Amino acid sequence: ILFFVKMLTNWLVGRKISDDKRRYHARKTITYCYTVVLVVMLGSIWFKGMASLGTFLGLASAGLAVALHDTIANMAGFIFIEARKPFRVGDRIEIGEVQGDVIDVRLFQFSVVEVGNWVDADQSTGRIVHVPNSLAMRIPCANSHIGFEYIWNEVPVLITFESDWKKAKQLLLTIGRENAESLSLGAQEQIRRAARKYLIVAGKLTPTVYTSVKDSGVLLTIRYLVDPRQRRGTQQKIWEDILEAFAAEPNIDLAYPTTRLYHLNQSKPSVPESPR
Repeated sequence: ILFFVKMLTNWLVGRKISDDKRRYHARKTITYCYTVVLVVMLGSIWFKGMASLGTFLGLASAGLAVALHDTIANMAGFIFIEARKPFRVGDRIEIGEVQGDVIDVRLFQFSVVEVGNWVDADQSTGRIVHVPNSLAMRIPCANSHIGFEYIWNEVPVLITFESDWKKAKQLLLTIGRENAESLSLGAQEQIRRAARKYLIVAGKLTPTVYTSVKDSGVLLTIRYLVDPRQRRGTQQKIWEDILEAFAAEPNIDLAYPTTRLYHLNQSKPSVPESPR
């Protein structure tokens, strides 16, 4: 009877309501109402057939544990987040394929403002991503702010083989120190505090330049510490200083993919002169 009444009600709603959005919500409401009525009717039958309330509660608990597995897991994840503090509101994290700044933690999910994706250099995309709490217990979560609030960033600079790479390396080292050496002082204090809780062994914290050789030239890589939210700004300032410094040096050129053609001059055979 309930099934046919529900079909009749949905048919009447389809005839009376022309707006698709209102019709959708009306049908969903009708479905929920008839489901509640059905559960109440069946529940009364189940209660009469149960020998005791304890038996009913045991079966109901087992059913709920199976049906609400994800919900219970998310609640357990919320307790884990609040107790262990793998991240806090304001931290920049990466969990699975989602990277962003945490803006809210609720009972079933937490929310982050997405960074990266189609935007370069960890800038915000403007989207809010809601992540189930259970993922915090099941997959690795990277936090850029807990314990050690700095990350290493690298700026690769490729110059030609004909360039004065020693002078270029010295220029890059000076530029790196001018733009990032002040951050190293704060990083040292951060490491001392983090070492009380984590086994963190830090190497060289001041900006440095590494040398390697690639197919198109000599690769000089500036490596320095930076706050995660300042990575793009510091990288821009470093590149502007590099372009200005290299422009003043005639013996240093940036490398890029090129094609060189070599023509071998072939000597032509001599032709004997005709007799006059």
